[in-house]
Amino acid sequence: MDCQVETSETKMPRAATMLEKTQKHPCYSFEAHHKFARMHLPVAPFCNISCNYCNRKFDCVNESRPGVTSEILTPQAAKKKFNKVSAQIEQLSVVGIAGPGDALADWENTRETIRLIRAENPQIVFCLSTNGLLLPEYAQEIVELGVTHVTVTVNCIDSAIGAKIYKHINYQGQHYEGESGVKILIENQLAGIALLISQGMIVKINIVMLKGINDQHIPDVVKKMKELGVYITNIMPLIPAPGSVFENFSQTTTKDINMMRDLCELDVRQMRHCKQCRADAIGLLGEDRSHEFRDHVPSA
Repeated sequence: MDCQVETSETKMPRAATMLEKTQKHPCYSFEAHHKFARMHLPVAPFCNISCNYCNRKFDCVNESRPGVTSEILTPQAAKKKFNKVSAQIEQLSVVGIAGPGDALADWENTRETIRLIRAENPQIVFCLSTNGLLLPEYAQEIVELGVTHVTVTVNCIDSAIGAKIYKHINYQGQHYEGESGVKILIENQLAGIALLISQGMIVKINIVMLKGINDQHIPDVVKKMKELGVYITNIMPLIPAPGSVFENFSQTTTKDINMMRDLCELDVRQMRHCKQCRADAIGLLGEDRSHEFRDHVPSA
């Protein structure tokens, strides 16, 4: 069977297209964050890992942090909502799936949502966020779907440190606690990221900075991401979530975050304008308009 070899001539048009799409993605481009809007579609409620800093509350209307949404949508409802939002927000350039669980743990919903919207809107930039546990399994499908940008949360590359961050991992029907599960997570994250980048995908890495746990380890994580060829890393402060294991931890200070970004910028481009958005965020970064498009407001 003949095998097509990708040449420099075939790579150039794709690279130009990816650059154009990146320039329209507010999370990957600082210049884009006040020009272009994004829309997160909450179609993936399930998660396959348990992070000690996370407590996903679907009905918390007034709270803004990852994992929070006022509703869960079916793919069909998500398409309907996209049509409504795109008709009213001209700057809408990005459709993302960031949970409120994990985009790949609910892969059928994620895939169908992207398929429905992309069929009529090929110009939209499609992205998703994931913990990376299932990336090796779905990386090729992600590429074939037309997704161009993927964010992976990688908080460590050391399983002993990870055992302090993750409560448990559910993988291939097995429940893991401690380092055994974290080792699987880290191996899959690294393998999946490498697969995506080998296919020309633009990859962003989120890292939650946890004082006394992974803060001294973050430079090692960033150096490893540099080796893999990631586009940008986003070092984020812990937002203590009520009901989580880390609910009594202090929020990481802006000073500490910026010092870490300054250090890591020697290796990889740093995102400095992240707003740690909700899973149903709509509009420009820092100007969430999701409340305008809710079909219902949950009772208190």
